[in-house]
Amino acid sequence: MSTFQYHPAILARYPKIVGGVILADGMTNGPTPDGLRAAFQEEQRATLERIGDTPLSQLASIAAWRRAFSTFGVMPTQYRCAAEALLRRLTKKGDIPCINTLVDLGNLVSIRYDLPVAVFDTRTIQGAVTVRFAEGNERFTTLGETEEEHPEPGEVIFSDESGTVLARRWCWRQSEQSAARVDTTSAIITIEAHHDEGHHDIAAALNDLQVLLATYAGGSFKACILDASTPIISS
Repeated sequence: MSTFQYHPAILARYPKIVGGVILADGMTNGPTPDGLRAAFQEEQRATLERIGDTPLSQLASIAAWRRAFSTFGVMPTQYRCAAEALLRRLTKKGDIPCINTLVDLGNLVSIRYDLPVAVFDTRTIQGAVTVRFAEGNERFTTLGETEEEHPEPGEVIFSDESGTVLARRWCWRQSEQSAARVDTTSAIITIEAHHDEGHHDIAAALNDLQVLLATYAGGSFKACILDASTPIISS
């Protein structure tokens, strides 16, 4: 059973937060198939054309994430939300490399809607995953590293019931334990927004993501849009 939820204190501070969440099971991950690779490359070309010379900070969704980061004491130009980091890589280097099926379909939807998408492997998660303010004693291991660190008190984190942090600074970076691997079969997948059109964009992105998952990864899904009125989803 998987559960994902927003803590009441988060909803009180960020009443506009909208999260599209998929609880997925029985998927098949692996090297990026040719069809997805071609679709991802085409989406990158379309995104570059759409953005043109517009500064990323002027995109409505990115501007809203920058404001959110600032409210819990993070400099948004030092720590960029996952969507901005991905778009920055694309606009500066011209391409985003393929990693594996689940990561790539998440990245495709992320650049299409300028929204952070995260795929959390559930195999090490203990209990419910909650978006909440950190106390500072939780444990986080940066992706690709082995040394544990602790979030800053008051920082927004994704945490399970054991105090293991799946993501720091809300949607800045995932943990080593939660990253989607080639053998990932079950995951919690999130898309989040703070901007005024967030509900509309999350609904469209959530639909696209489910189509991509069904096409390239298979499995079974339960999906829901979370907000202040519906803050939790469980399988």
